Parts: sequence; structure tokens; C-alpha cells
Amino acid sequence: MTMEVDWDHWQPQIRATLLFILRDAPDNGAQEVLLIRKKRGIGAGKINGPGGKIDPGETPVQCAIRETQEELHVTALDPDERGRLRFQFTDGLSIHCVIFVATSYTGIATETDEAIPLWTPVAAIPYDEMWDDDREWLPDALCGRTVDGDFIFDGDRMISKNIVWGEKG
Repeated sequence: MTMEVDWDHWQPQIRATLLFILRDAPDNGAQEVLLIRKKRGIGAGKINGPGGKIDPGETPVQCAIRETQEELHVTALDPDERGRLRFQFTDGLSIHCVIFVATSYTGIATETDEAIPLWTPVAAIPYDEMWDDDREWLPDALCGRTVDGDFIFDGDRMISKNIVWGEKG
């Protein structure tokens, strides 16, 4: 299936965030990222970063921190914006997502009704259990590059992508 999107005039139905927290593993010092297995909502069953819909009057960074607190009982400190992603689905759903990475946090990642926490070695991120686009931008975003991406999906399958990279921050 093909689909054309006029990205210059595109408007999302949902504005959302994703937040990835990095740490050195307590046992071996290898870098880990805090991922979740979503229990409900868009992408239920998939692995992703914590995040969700931006509330009215809320900034993207406020949303990213709040959603991570709600989903995992962890508070990210000083998240760094790493990019913006636009998703258009063939069924009409459209999502604009702001990506953040944090290297410090407080709290202990705890399972909630929304998510199961997964501290995962950065070198072993389970891309086969994630959205197709994640393997395209997440490794570089975790290393400090910024990303601006447009993606078209038919259900769970990515059918089009366009990514513009920024420099490492």
C-alpha cells in the first residue's frame, strides 16, 4: 500500500512524548536504557520508551517527566530534547512525538498498570519487539544526535520513512 502525505500542511491528532533514561549498569558499568513493555494503549505489547499524550497547557518536557513518573515511578532529571517524529497511519491516525533522553533520575523503576520496566543494555535493545521506526533513529538519538523524522505506517508495518539528522549535542 502506498500513501502520500503533505508533511508541510500535516496536522497531528495526538501530540505525545517519549523519554529514554540512560545509566551505567550496576553490575558491569555497561550503558543501559530504561525501556517499557506497554500494557495498554497504542502499541500495547510492544517495547518502547515511557511516554504519552501531552495534556493541555503542558510542555513536551513536562509531559515526558509526568508520563515516566506515572508509568514507572521514576523522575527524569533535566531531559534533553533529541528530536521530533511525525507518524501517519493509513487508518487516519496521526501522532507528533517529541523525543527526550535523560542521564540522571530519581526513584526505582516499578511495574504499574501501564508498563513493565526493562533496564536493557544499549548494545542489546530488542528492536524486533519495538515499532519498525525505532531501529532507524533510536541508536543515534541515544548517542546524542538529534533526529527529525516522518514515518508512514500501515498497522504495525512501516511503509515509508524520511529522516533528517542533526549534529551531536
